[in-house]
Amino acid sequence: MHGVGGHCIAVDPWFIVAQNPQQARLIHTARLVNDGKPLWVVDRVKMAVADYLVQSGKRASDVTIACFGLAFKPDIDDLRESPAVGITEMIAQWHSGTTLAVEPNVTALPPRLTGLVTLTELPAALREADVVVMLVDHRAFRAIEPEKIKQQWIVDTKGVWR
Repeated sequence: MHGVGGHCIAVDPWFIVAQNPQQARLIHTARLVNDGKPLWVVDRVKMAVADYLVQSGKRASDVTIACFGLAFKPDIDDLRESPAVGITEMIAQWHSGTTLAVEPNVTALPPRLTGLVTLTELPAALREADVVVMLVDHRAFRAIEPEKIKQQWIVDTKGVWR
């Protein structure tokens, strides 16, 4: 799940809407739809966790969720205006168990995720996660052999593991 265009495109249309609301109705509607997608993804994660809890008999606090990708788009280290960071933050704030983040292009979490999420290497996340969430389709994630993904509960916003 990455933003539209560059990091500025997530913000700039709102300036156009503010200046010319009547002429920018389509832009306004498009931005509302796009801005609502993170909540849609979080709802899918909540459903996956609920299904996992029913199947496994575990408590929610014992479930580990791994979010794959924090960058704005694939194969970069730019986290500015990244919907994936916001989605990961919402998941970590809602989830009572462990939330992992896998982002091969950074060495540290952004401040808003520090203390909420654990930055984890790819092999550890695949080993430890009960539920996986594909947010950014980095080459490293697309290269994972399907048999290495043991999780049944996957929320794949990029179509990488379908």
